[in-house]
Amino acid sequence: MDYLQKRDLILNGKMKKVILTLSLPIMLNNFIHTIYNLTDTFFVSKIPGNAVAGVQFVWPLIFLMSSFGMGMAIATSSIVAQYIGAHAKEKARKTAGQAISFLFILSLFIGVLGFVASPSIIRLMGGTGALYDNAYSYLSVMFLGLPTMFMMNAFNAIKQGQGDTISPLIIGALSVGTNIILDPIFIFVLDMGVQGAAIATVISTGVFALYGIFTTFNKNQSMQIELSDLKFDKEILSKIVSIGLPSSTGQATTALGFTILNVFLVSFGEITLTAFAVGNRISSLIMMPAMGIGSALATVVGQNLGADQIGRAKLAVRTSAILSTVFLVTGGLLMLPFSEKIVGAFSSDPNVIASGTTYLNMIIYSIPLMGFFQILVGVFQGSGHTISAMILMMGRLWGLRIPMVYFLSQMEGFGPNSIWNAMIISNLIICLIGLGIYSTGKWQQKVIKQKKPILEEVAA
Repeated sequence: MDYLQKRDLILNGKMKKVILTLSLPIMLNNFIHTIYNLTDTFFVSKIPGNAVAGVQFVWPLIFLMSSFGMGMAIATSSIVAQYIGAHAKEKARKTAGQAISFLFILSLFIGVLGFVASPSIIRLMGGTGALYDNAYSYLSVMFLGLPTMFMMNAFNAIKQGQGDTISPLIIGALSVGTNIILDPIFIFVLDMGVQGAAIATVISTGVFALYGIFTTFNKNQSMQIELSDLKFDKEILSKIVSIGLPSSTGQATTALGFTILNVFLVSFGEITLTAFAVGNRISSLIMMPAMGIGSALATVVGQNLGADQIGRAKLAVRTSAILSTVFLVTGGLLMLPFSEKIVGAFSSDPNVIASGTTYLNMIIYSIPLMGFFQILVGVFQGSGHTISAMILMMGRLWGLRIPMVYFLSQMEGFGPNSIWNAMIISNLIICLIGLGIYSTGKWQQKVIKQKKPILEEVAA
Protein backbone atom coordinates (compact mmCIF):
# COMPACT_ATOMS: atom_id res chain seq x y z
CA MET A 1 0.00 0.00 0.00
CA ASP A 2 1.66 3.28 -1.14
CA TYR A 3 1.32 6.57 0.68
CA LEU A 4 -1.71 7.70 -1.42
CA GLN A 5 -3.60 4.54 -0.48
CA LYS A 6 -2.63 5.03 3.15
CA ARG A 7 -3.75 8.64 2.90
CA ASP A 8 -7.16 7.55 1.61
CA LEU A 9 -7.50 5.06 4.47
CA ILE A 10 -6.51 7.67 7.06
CA LEU A 11 -8.84 10.34 5.69
CA ASN A 12 -11.83 8.15 4.79
CA GLY A 13 -11.59 4.69 6.40
CA LYS A 14 -13.40 3.41 9.49
CA MET A 15 -11.58 4.98 12.41
CA LYS A 16 -11.12 1.83 14.50
CA LYS A 17 -9.60 0.10 11.46
CA VAL A 18 -7.38 3.11 10.77
CA ILE A 19 -6.01 3.25 14.33
CA LEU A 20 -5.46 -0.51 14.55
CA THR A 21 -3.92 -0.75 11.06
CA LEU A 22 -1.37 1.94 11.86
CA SER A 23 -0.79 1.12 15.52
CA LEU A 24 -0.46 -2.67 15.44
CA PRO A 25 2.87 -2.61 13.54
CA ILE A 26 4.10 0.07 15.97
CA MET A 27 2.97 -2.09 18.91
CA LEU A 28 4.79 -5.06 17.46
CA ASN A 29 7.88 -2.94 16.88
CA ASN A 30 7.69 -1.71 20.48
CA PHE A 31 7.22 -5.30 21.65
CA ILE A 32 10.30 -6.41 19.75
CA HIS A 33 12.35 -3.57 21.25
CA THR A 34 10.99 -4.33 24.71
CA ILE A 35 11.95 -7.98 24.36
CA TYR A 36 15.40 -6.77 23.36
CA ASN A 37 15.57 -4.47 26.40
CA LEU A 38 14.57 -7.35 28.66
CA THR A 39 17.09 -9.64 26.95
CA ASP A 40 19.76 -6.97 27.20
CA THR A 41 18.97 -6.51 30.91
CA PHE A 42 19.13 -10.28 31.34
CA PHE A 43 22.57 -10.56 29.71
CA VAL A 44 23.94 -7.52 31.56
CA SER A 45 22.62 -8.92 34.85
CA LYS A 46 24.87 -11.97 34.35
CA ILE A 47 28.00 -9.80 34.36
CA PRO A 48 29.79 -10.05 37.75
CA GLY A 49 28.85 -7.15 40.02
CA ASN A 50 25.70 -5.05 39.73
CA ALA A 51 26.20 -4.04 36.10
CA VAL A 52 22.48 -3.40 35.62
CA ALA A 53 22.71 -0.51 38.08
CA GLY A 54 25.48 1.06 35.99
CA VAL A 55 23.41 0.93 32.80
CA GLN A 56 20.28 2.23 34.55
CA PHE A 57 22.30 5.00 36.16
CA VAL A 58 23.22 6.53 32.77
CA TRP A 59 20.13 5.52 30.82
CA PRO A 60 18.45 8.91 31.38
CA LEU A 61 21.61 10.52 29.95
CA ILE A 62 21.26 8.38 26.83
CA PHE A 63 17.65 9.45 26.63
CA LEU A 64 18.80 13.04 27.13
CA MET A 65 21.29 12.98 24.25
CA SER A 66 18.79 11.30 21.94
CA SER A 67 15.94 13.63 22.93
CA PHE A 68 17.04 16.29 20.44
CA GLY A 69 16.89 13.77 17.63
CA MET A 70 13.52 12.48 18.79
CA GLY A 71 12.11 16.00 18.99
CA MET A 72 13.18 16.87 15.46
CA ALA A 73 11.88 13.50 14.25
CA ILE A 74 8.50 14.20 15.84
CA ALA A 75 8.39 17.57 14.05
CA THR A 76 9.35 15.89 10.77
CA SER A 77 6.59 13.29 11.10
CA SER A 78 3.99 15.95 11.91
CA ILE A 79 4.97 18.23 9.01
CA VAL A 80 5.20 15.36 6.50
CA ALA A 81 1.78 14.07 7.63
CA GLN A 82 0.11 17.48 7.27
CA TYR A 83 1.67 18.11 3.85
CA ILE A 84 0.50 14.71 2.65
CA GLY A 85 -2.98 15.41 4.01
CA ALA A 86 -2.92 18.66 2.00
CA HIS A 87 -1.69 16.85 -1.17
CA ALA A 88 1.66 18.70 -1.02
CA LYS A 89 3.93 15.82 -1.95
CA GLU A 90 6.92 17.92 -2.98
CA LYS A 91 6.93 19.81 0.32
CA ALA A 92 6.65 16.53 2.21
CA ARG A 93 9.59 15.10 0.28
CA LYS A 94 11.79 18.13 0.87
CA THR A 95 10.94 18.06 4.59
CA ALA A 96 12.13 14.44 4.72
CA GLY A 97 15.42 15.33 3.01
CA GLN A 98 16.05 18.25 5.36
CA ALA A 99 15.45 15.99 8.35
CA ILE A 100 18.09 13.49 7.23
CA SER A 101 20.78 16.14 6.71
CA PHE A 102 20.03 18.11 9.84
CA LEU A 103 19.75 15.11 12.17
CA PHE A 104 23.03 13.67 10.94
CA ILE A 105 24.98 16.88 11.59
CA LEU A 106 23.23 17.41 14.93
CA SER A 107 24.09 13.87 16.05
CA LEU A 108 27.79 14.34 15.28
CA PHE A 109 27.91 17.54 17.33
CA ILE A 110 26.05 16.15 20.35
CA GLY A 111 27.87 12.81 20.20
CA VAL A 112 31.38 14.27 20.31
CA LEU A 113 30.42 16.81 22.98
CA GLY A 114 28.80 14.11 25.13
CA PHE A 115 31.74 11.72 24.77
CA VAL A 116 34.16 14.36 26.04
CA ALA A 117 31.92 15.42 28.93
CA SER A 118 30.63 12.00 30.05
CA PRO A 119 33.27 11.29 32.77
CA SER A 120 32.57 14.60 34.50
CA ILE A 121 28.82 14.14 34.20
CA ILE A 122 28.87 10.66 35.76
CA ARG A 123 31.01 11.88 38.67
CA LEU A 124 28.73 14.89 39.15
CA MET A 125 25.79 12.50 39.44
CA GLY A 126 27.58 10.66 42.24
CA GLY A 127 28.89 7.69 40.31
CA THR A 128 31.95 6.10 41.93
CA GLY A 129 33.78 2.78 41.98
CA ALA A 130 32.23 -0.07 40.00
CA LEU A 131 29.11 2.00 39.34
CA TYR A 132 31.25 4.63 37.60
CA ASP A 133 33.24 2.04 35.62
CA ASN A 134 30.14 0.30 34.26
CA ALA A 135 28.33 3.57 33.60
CA TYR A 136 31.25 5.09 31.66
CA SER A 137 31.94 1.92 29.66
CA TYR A 138 28.35 1.94 28.43
CA LEU A 139 27.78 5.68 28.02
CA SER A 140 30.97 6.51 26.09
CA VAL A 141 30.17 4.01 23.34
CA MET A 142 26.55 5.15 23.11
CA PHE A 143 27.65 8.76 22.65
CA LEU A 144 29.96 7.81 19.77
CA GLY A 145 27.16 5.79 18.19
CA LEU A 146 24.63 8.62 18.37
CA PRO A 147 24.44 9.15 14.55
CA THR A 148 23.06 5.63 14.16
CA MET A 149 20.26 6.41 16.61
CA PHE A 150 19.40 9.72 14.94
CA MET A 151 19.29 8.17 11.47
CA MET A 152 16.92 5.50 12.74
CA ASN A 153 14.74 8.28 14.17
CA ALA A 154 14.78 10.10 10.83
CA PHE A 155 13.77 6.98 8.89
CA ASN A 156 10.93 6.16 11.29
CA ALA A 157 9.64 9.74 11.21
CA ILE A 158 9.59 9.94 7.42
CA LYS A 159 7.74 6.66 7.08
CA GLN A 160 5.25 7.25 9.90
CA GLY A 161 4.41 10.68 8.51
CA GLN A 162 3.35 8.89 5.32
CA GLY A 163 1.27 6.44 7.33
CA ASP A 164 3.76 3.64 6.68
CA THR A 165 4.27 1.81 9.96
CA ILE A 166 5.26 -1.50 8.35
CA SER A 167 8.70 -0.41 7.09
CA PRO A 168 9.87 0.81 10.55
CA LEU A 169 8.63 -2.50 11.96
CA ILE A 170 10.72 -4.54 9.50
CA ILE A 171 13.85 -2.43 9.96
CA GLY A 172 13.37 -2.40 13.73
CA ALA A 173 12.89 -6.17 13.90
CA LEU A 174 16.03 -6.83 11.88
CA SER A 175 18.00 -4.41 14.05
CA VAL A 176 16.79 -5.90 17.32
CA GLY A 177 17.28 -9.47 16.11
CA THR A 178 20.87 -8.66 15.20
CA ASN A 179 21.34 -6.96 18.57
CA ILE A 180 20.15 -9.99 20.50
CA ILE A 181 22.62 -12.18 18.59
CA LEU A 182 25.53 -9.77 19.07
CA ASP A 183 24.89 -9.09 22.77
CA PRO A 184 26.21 -12.38 24.21
CA ILE A 185 29.04 -12.44 21.65
CA PHE A 186 30.41 -9.05 22.64
CA ILE A 187 29.58 -9.34 26.35
CA PHE A 188 30.79 -12.89 27.05
CA VAL A 189 32.64 -14.41 24.08
CA LEU A 190 34.76 -11.32 23.50
CA ASP A 191 34.69 -10.59 27.25
CA MET A 192 33.85 -6.92 26.79
CA GLY A 193 31.22 -6.74 29.54
CA VAL A 194 28.97 -3.69 29.67
CA GLN A 195 30.92 -2.01 26.88
CA GLY A 196 30.16 -4.99 24.66
CA ALA A 197 26.42 -4.49 25.18
CA ALA A 198 26.75 -0.89 23.97
CA ILE A 199 28.86 -1.86 20.95
CA ALA A 200 26.31 -4.50 19.94
CA THR A 201 23.56 -1.86 20.11
CA VAL A 202 25.46 0.67 17.98
CA ILE A 203 26.41 -1.84 15.30
CA SER A 204 22.95 -3.38 14.93
CA THR A 205 21.26 0.02 14.92
CA GLY A 206 23.76 1.55 12.51
CA VAL A 207 23.61 -1.15 9.85
CA PHE A 208 19.84 -1.07 9.51
CA ALA A 209 19.44 2.67 10.00
CA LEU A 210 21.74 3.25 7.01
CA TYR A 211 19.85 0.64 5.01
CA GLY A 212 16.53 2.28 5.86
CA ILE A 213 17.73 5.75 4.86
CA PHE A 214 19.14 4.33 1.63
CA THR A 215 15.73 2.86 0.68
CA THR A 216 14.09 6.30 0.86
CA PHE A 217 16.12 7.26 -2.24
CA ASN A 218 14.94 4.18 -4.15
CA LYS A 219 13.07 4.92 -7.39
CA ASN A 220 10.42 2.37 -6.43
CA GLN A 221 9.38 4.51 -3.46
CA SER A 222 6.07 6.34 -3.91
CA MET A 223 7.68 9.38 -2.25
CA GLN A 224 11.30 9.11 -3.43
CA ILE A 225 13.76 11.51 -1.79
CA GLU A 226 16.25 13.11 -4.17
CA LEU A 227 19.82 14.14 -3.40
CA SER A 228 18.87 17.79 -3.99
CA ASP A 229 16.46 17.52 -1.05
CA LEU A 230 19.45 17.09 1.29
CA LYS A 231 20.69 20.62 0.56
CA PHE A 232 19.67 22.90 3.39
CA ASP A 233 16.48 24.85 2.77
CA LYS A 234 16.14 27.71 5.27
CA GLU A 235 12.33 27.84 5.21
CA ILE A 236 11.73 24.12 5.72
CA LEU A 237 14.58 23.70 8.18
CA SER A 238 13.34 26.58 10.31
CA LYS A 239 9.89 24.98 10.41
CA ILE A 240 11.36 21.66 11.57
CA VAL A 241 13.42 23.40 14.25
CA SER A 242 10.60 25.68 15.46
CA ILE A 243 8.22 22.75 15.87
CA GLY A 244 10.87 20.27 16.99
CA LEU A 245 12.56 22.46 19.58
CA PRO A 246 9.69 22.43 22.12
CA SER A 247 9.39 18.68 21.65
CA SER A 248 13.15 18.26 22.08
CA THR A 249 13.03 20.46 25.16
CA GLY A 250 10.24 18.34 26.59
CA GLN A 251 12.14 15.14 25.83
CA ALA A 252 15.40 16.56 27.18
CA THR A 253 13.91 17.88 30.40
CA THR A 254 12.15 14.55 30.86
CA ALA A 255 15.49 12.77 30.52
CA LEU A 256 17.14 15.25 32.88
CA GLY A 257 14.26 14.77 35.29
CA PHE A 258 14.80 11.02 35.31
CA THR A 259 18.50 11.67 35.85
CA ILE A 260 17.62 13.66 38.98
CA LEU A 261 15.22 10.89 39.94
CA ASN A 262 18.09 8.42 39.66
CA VAL A 263 20.05 10.56 42.14
CA PHE A 264 17.21 10.11 44.63
CA LEU A 265 17.12 6.39 43.85
CA VAL A 266 20.85 6.06 44.54
CA SER A 267 20.30 7.75 47.91
CA PHE A 268 17.97 4.86 48.76
CA GLY A 269 20.62 2.33 47.67
CA GLU A 270 21.42 0.29 44.57
CA ILE A 271 18.65 -2.18 45.44
CA THR A 272 16.03 0.50 44.79
CA LEU A 273 17.80 1.60 41.61
CA THR A 274 17.88 -1.98 40.32
CA ALA A 275 14.22 -2.54 41.27
CA PHE A 276 13.31 0.60 39.35
CA ALA A 277 15.27 -0.58 36.29
CA VAL A 278 13.70 -4.05 36.26
CA GLY A 279 10.20 -2.77 37.02
CA ASN A 280 10.35 -0.20 34.23
CA ARG A 281 11.49 -2.74 31.65
CA ILE A 282 8.64 -5.09 32.59
CA SER A 283 5.92 -2.43 32.79
CA SER A 284 6.94 -1.25 29.32
CA LEU A 285 5.43 -4.49 28.03
CA ILE A 286 2.00 -3.37 29.21
CA MET A 287 2.56 0.13 27.89
CA MET A 288 3.20 -0.99 24.32
CA PRO A 289 -0.41 -0.67 23.08
CA ALA A 290 -0.79 2.87 24.42
CA MET A 291 2.55 3.93 22.95
CA GLY A 292 1.65 2.39 19.59
CA ILE A 293 -1.80 3.99 19.54
CA GLY A 294 -0.34 7.36 20.57
CA SER A 295 2.20 7.23 17.72
CA ALA A 296 -0.45 6.18 15.20
CA LEU A 297 -2.79 8.89 16.45
CA ALA A 298 -0.15 11.54 15.74
CA THR A 299 -0.13 10.54 12.05
CA VAL A 300 -3.93 10.35 11.83
CA VAL A 301 -4.37 13.75 13.48
CA GLY A 302 -1.65 15.30 11.30
CA GLN A 303 -3.07 14.11 7.98
CA ASN A 304 -6.68 14.95 8.88
CA LEU A 305 -5.75 18.45 10.03
CA GLY A 306 -3.81 18.87 6.78
CA ALA A 307 -6.99 17.92 4.91
CA ASP A 308 -9.10 20.28 7.10
CA GLN A 309 -11.05 17.38 8.62
CA ILE A 310 -11.15 18.53 12.25
CA GLY A 311 -14.18 16.45 13.18
CA ARG A 312 -12.44 13.30 12.01
CA ALA A 313 -9.32 14.23 13.99
CA LYS A 314 -11.49 14.47 17.12
CA LEU A 315 -13.01 11.08 16.31
CA ALA A 316 -9.51 9.64 16.11
CA VAL A 317 -8.74 10.94 19.61
CA ARG A 318 -11.88 9.42 21.14
CA THR A 319 -11.36 6.07 19.42
CA SER A 320 -7.71 5.97 20.48
CA ALA A 321 -8.56 6.68 24.13
CA ILE A 322 -11.09 3.84 24.24
CA LEU A 323 -8.78 1.32 22.53
CA SER A 324 -5.84 2.29 24.75
CA THR A 325 -7.83 1.80 27.95
CA VAL A 326 -9.11 -1.61 26.87
CA PHE A 327 -5.62 -2.85 25.93
CA LEU A 328 -3.93 -1.54 29.09
CA VAL A 329 -6.51 -2.82 31.57
CA THR A 330 -6.49 -6.25 29.93
CA GLY A 331 -2.68 -6.45 29.89
CA GLY A 332 -2.39 -5.28 33.49
CA LEU A 333 -4.90 -7.82 34.78
CA LEU A 334 -3.08 -10.63 32.97
CA MET A 335 0.32 -9.64 34.40
CA LEU A 336 -0.71 -8.79 37.96
CA PRO A 337 -0.92 -12.35 39.41
CA PHE A 338 2.59 -13.14 38.15
CA SER A 339 4.36 -9.88 38.97
CA GLU A 340 6.63 -11.33 41.69
CA LYS A 341 7.71 -14.26 39.53
CA ILE A 342 8.37 -11.97 36.59
CA VAL A 343 10.57 -9.65 38.66
CA GLY A 344 12.29 -12.72 40.12
CA ALA A 345 13.39 -13.75 36.64
CA PHE A 346 15.71 -10.74 36.55
CA SER A 347 17.11 -10.84 40.06
CA SER A 348 17.76 -13.40 42.77
CA ASP A 349 18.08 -10.75 45.48
CA PRO A 350 14.96 -10.99 47.70
CA ASN A 351 15.13 -7.28 48.51
CA VAL A 352 15.19 -6.34 44.84
CA ILE A 353 12.31 -8.74 44.15
CA ALA A 354 10.23 -7.28 46.99
CA SER A 355 10.82 -3.64 46.03
CA GLY A 356 10.48 -4.33 42.29
CA THR A 357 7.21 -6.22 42.79
CA THR A 358 5.73 -3.39 44.86
CA TYR A 359 6.68 -0.87 42.18
CA LEU A 360 5.38 -3.02 39.33
CA ASN A 361 2.03 -3.65 41.05
CA MET A 362 1.50 0.06 41.71
CA ILE A 363 2.24 0.85 38.08
CA ILE A 364 -0.22 -1.82 36.92
CA TYR A 365 -3.00 -0.44 39.12
CA SER A 366 -2.56 3.03 37.63
CA ILE A 367 -1.66 2.03 34.07
CA PRO A 368 -4.69 3.66 32.34
CA LEU A 369 -3.30 7.06 33.36
CA MET A 370 -0.20 6.43 31.27
CA GLY A 371 -2.47 5.55 28.36
CA PHE A 372 -4.26 8.89 28.57
CA PHE A 373 -0.89 10.64 28.82
CA GLN A 374 0.32 8.96 25.61
CA ILE A 375 -2.90 9.87 23.78
CA LEU A 376 -2.69 13.53 24.78
CA VAL A 377 0.98 13.75 23.79
CA GLY A 378 0.16 12.06 20.47
CA VAL A 379 -2.54 14.64 19.72
CA PHE A 380 -0.30 17.62 20.41
CA GLN A 381 2.69 16.19 18.56
CA GLY A 382 0.65 15.14 15.53
CA SER A 383 -0.97 18.56 15.28
CA GLY A 384 2.44 20.23 15.54
CA HIS A 385 1.51 22.00 18.79
CA THR A 386 4.57 20.66 20.53
CA ILE A 387 4.60 23.37 23.21
CA SER A 388 1.52 21.70 24.72
CA ALA A 389 3.29 18.34 24.65
CA MET A 390 6.32 19.99 26.24
CA ILE A 391 4.15 21.37 29.05
CA LEU A 392 2.87 17.88 29.81
CA MET A 393 6.30 16.25 29.76
CA MET A 394 8.02 18.96 31.79
CA GLY A 395 5.15 19.48 34.17
CA ARG A 396 4.84 15.82 35.06
CA LEU A 397 8.45 15.54 36.21
CA TRP A 398 9.66 19.00 37.16
CA GLY A 399 6.42 20.55 38.31
CA LEU A 400 5.06 17.55 40.15
CA ARG A 401 7.08 14.36 40.52
CA ILE A 402 10.54 15.61 41.52
CA PRO A 403 9.28 18.13 44.11
CA MET A 404 7.01 15.44 45.58
CA VAL A 405 9.81 12.87 45.73
CA TYR A 406 12.16 15.39 47.32
CA PHE A 407 9.58 16.40 49.92
CA LEU A 408 8.67 12.81 50.81
CA SER A 409 12.31 11.67 50.90
CA GLN A 410 13.06 14.29 53.55
CA MET A 411 10.31 13.04 55.85
CA GLU A 412 10.81 10.32 58.41
CA GLY A 413 9.20 6.99 57.70
CA PHE A 414 9.19 7.38 53.90
CA GLY A 415 11.32 4.95 51.90
CA PRO A 416 11.39 3.90 48.24
CA ASN A 417 7.59 3.74 48.18
CA SER A 418 7.57 7.54 48.29
CA ILE A 419 8.97 7.51 44.76
CA TRP A 420 6.38 5.04 43.51
CA ASN A 421 3.53 7.07 45.08
CA ALA A 422 4.83 10.31 43.60
CA MET A 423 4.85 8.76 40.13
CA ILE A 424 1.20 7.76 40.27
CA ILE A 425 -0.04 11.06 41.71
CA SER A 426 1.94 13.08 39.15
CA ASN A 427 0.46 10.99 36.31
CA LEU A 428 -3.08 11.69 37.53
CA ILE A 429 -2.60 15.45 37.89
CA ILE A 430 -0.83 15.90 34.55
CA CYS A 431 -3.56 13.98 32.69
CA LEU A 432 -6.15 16.39 34.12
CA ILE A 433 -4.01 19.35 33.00
CA GLY A 434 -3.60 17.81 29.53
CA LEU A 435 -7.35 17.32 29.22
CA GLY A 436 -7.82 20.99 30.02
CA ILE A 437 -5.35 22.02 27.29
CA TYR A 438 -7.04 19.68 24.80
CA SER A 439 -10.48 21.16 25.56
CA THR A 440 -9.31 24.65 24.47
CA GLY A 441 -9.22 23.39 20.87
CA LYS A 442 -6.00 25.22 19.97
CA TRP A 443 -4.47 21.93 18.78
CA GLN A 444 -6.94 21.97 15.85
CA GLN A 445 -4.94 24.65 14.02
CA LYS A 446 -2.55 23.07 11.50
CA VAL A 447 1.06 24.26 11.37
CA ILE A 448 1.57 24.20 7.59
CA LYS A 449 0.63 27.24 5.52
CA GLN A 450 -1.10 26.57 2.20
CA LYS A 451 -2.82 29.26 0.15
CA LYS A 452 -4.69 26.54 -1.72
CA PRO A 453 -4.55 22.73 -1.91
CA ILE A 454 -1.80 21.34 -4.10
CA LEU A 455 -3.51 18.76 -6.29
CA GLU A 456 -0.96 17.91 -8.93
CA GLU A 457 0.27 14.90 -6.96
CA VAL A 458 -3.11 13.14 -7.04
CA ALA A 459 -2.36 11.57 -10.38
CA ALA A 460 1.21 10.69 -9.40
